[in-house]
Amino acid sequence: MVASLRLPSLTSLLFPATTRYPAALRRTLCLRNRPASGFATAPSGTASPETKSEVGRLPRSDQAVTPRSQDFSAWYLDVIASAELADYGPVRGTMVIRPYGYAIWEAIQDYLNVKFKETGHSNMYFPQFIPYSFIEKEASHVEGFSPELALVTVGGGNELEEKLVVRPTSETIVNHMFTQWIHSYRDLPLMINQWANVTRWEMRTKPFIRTLEFLWQEGHTAHATPEEAEKEAKQMIEIYTRFAFEETAIPVIAGRKSKLETFAGADTTYTIEAMMGDRKALQAGTSHNLGQNFSRAFGTQFQDENGERQHVWQTSWAVSTRFVGGIIMTHGDDTGLMLPPKIAPIQVVIVPIWKKDSEKTEVLSAASSVKEVLQTAGVRVKLDETTERTAGWKFNFWEMKGVPIRIEIGPRDVSSNCVVVSRRDIPGKAGKVFGISMEPSTLVAYVKEKLDEIQSSLLEKAISFRDSNIVDVNSYEELKAAISSGKWARGPWSASDSDEQRVKEETGATIRCFPFEQTLGTKTCLMTGNPAEEVAIFAKSY
Repeated sequence: MVASLRLPSLTSLLFPATTRYPAALRRTLCLRNRPASGFATAPSGTASPETKSEVGRLPRSDQAVTPRSQDFSAWYLDVIASAELADYGPVRGTMVIRPYGYAIWEAIQDYLNVKFKETGHSNMYFPQFIPYSFIEKEASHVEGFSPELALVTVGGGNELEEKLVVRPTSETIVNHMFTQWIHSYRDLPLMINQWANVTRWEMRTKPFIRTLEFLWQEGHTAHATPEEAEKEAKQMIEIYTRFAFEETAIPVIAGRKSKLETFAGADTTYTIEAMMGDRKALQAGTSHNLGQNFSRAFGTQFQDENGERQHVWQTSWAVSTRFVGGIIMTHGDDTGLMLPPKIAPIQVVIVPIWKKDSEKTEVLSAASSVKEVLQTAGVRVKLDETTERTAGWKFNFWEMKGVPIRIEIGPRDVSSNCVVVSRRDIPGKAGKVFGISMEPSTLVAYVKEKLDEIQSSLLEKAISFRDSNIVDVNSYEELKAAISSGKWARGPWSASDSDEQRVKEETGATIRCFPFEQTLGTKTCLMTGNPAEEVAIFAKSY
C-alpha cells in the first residue's frame, strides 16, 4: 500500500497528544509480552497509545528468555529486549535502536567505511525527499517499489504541487545528480556511498529484519564500460562476503539472484544469503549491476574519447541494520546474545567480587589495573564496578549481552595475582579457567588468544550448522521434502519463471541464489528434466 504522510504542524510538535510515560515506567516497556508478530498486529504506521495487552515488563537479566527450540520468534524478541538492543517506536512498525544495538551497527560501519575508501569510494549524502516523478521514470523500478512507498502530500499547511517520496532507495535521485556531474569520460568512474535511513511501508515487520524505517549504506557508481560496472558489482559483493565471514562469523553463500528476485531496475543482482538459527534464509547484502537502465531513463551521458555521447553503466549496493538481526539469529542461544569478538562493542567485562568492605579497595584496584592493561593493548573492555547488583546477577546480565569474555577478580585472586576467565561460547565450568596471571604480557596474550579462538569457534559452528541443513536434491519431490523438513534445498535448475513461481506458491520457498561456487559436470533440471548449467539454492526466508 502507498502511505500518504502529512508534515506535522509546529503546535503538534510542541504539544504532542500522545501520552508520555514517566521515565521509570518507560524503562519497563519492552518487547517480551507483545505477540511475536507485534510489529504487525495493526496496520504499519498506525500511531496508537500503549495498552496493557501490548506492553510487558522488560525481562530481568536473571530471567531466562523463551527457549529457541520452543518459539524462535519469541526468543528473538526476548533477546532484543533483555540485551537492550532496541525497543518499539510509537509508530507501528518502527523501532528505537538503543545504545548497545547501535554500537554493533557502528562496528559494521567502521569496517565497511575503511573498505569502501580503500576501493576508491567517497561518502556523501542525498536528500531524503524525492520527487515522485523521479520514481516514475524507470518503469520496473516504480512497479517494484510502489507498494512500499511513503508519500508526503502536504507541507507547511499547503498541498504540494508534486508529491514527494520518502527515500525507499536512492537510484533515482542519484541519477538526477549524476546527470549534472558527469559530462566526459574524464569524470568516470564516479563512485560514492551514503550512510542514511530508508523508509519502506512494510506490512509485516520484525525488529532489525524488516521495519518501516531502517539504517543502511548504499553505494552508487557510474562507469564508462559494462565490464567496469560488472567488476564493481562483483567486487562489492566480495567485500560483503569477507565482512560476513571475518567479522560477524556468518558463513554466507554468495551468488546471483534469479530473474524474479532481481532488484527492480537492475540487470543482475548479486547477494549474500545467511542461514539463521531457525534455518530460514536472510538476505544479508546485495550488489546490483544496473546496466544502463537508470542512465537511459535520466539521460545520464558522457562524451567518450572518440567524441561520441554514451550512457553510463551503473551499480548500486547495500547492507543495512538487518545484519544486526542476522548476528542475533546466527549465534544467540537460550542464555541470550552471543557476539563474535570482532563485532562486539565490549570484548571483555571485568566483574570484581568482594564480601567485606575491607576487601573492596584492593579488589577494585586490581580490577582497574587489569582494565587499564587490556585497554592499552587495544581490547574493548568494561569494568562493572556497580554495587547495586550481586556478582551472579552481573554474570547473567553480561552473558545476556553476549560479551565474549568475562574476567572475575576476588580477594583470593588478588592475593595470588591471578584472575578467572570465562568464555561466553562455552557454557558453565567447561568455559571457565582459573589462575590466569595478572602479569600484563601474560594476561594480554591469553585474552587475545581466547578472543581469536571464540571468533573461529563461532564461525566453525555456524558453518557446520549451515552445511548439515542443506540437502542436495534432484527432483521436485525431493525439493518439497527438504523444504517441508525446514532445510535448504540445492539442485540443478533451468526451469522457467512460472516454474519458479510455482515452487514459491506450493512450498513457500524461493530461489535464494545461484551460488558462485558451482559443482562440475552435466546437470539435469530438477523440475523439467532439461539440461541445466547451474544449481540453485531454495529456502524459506525472512
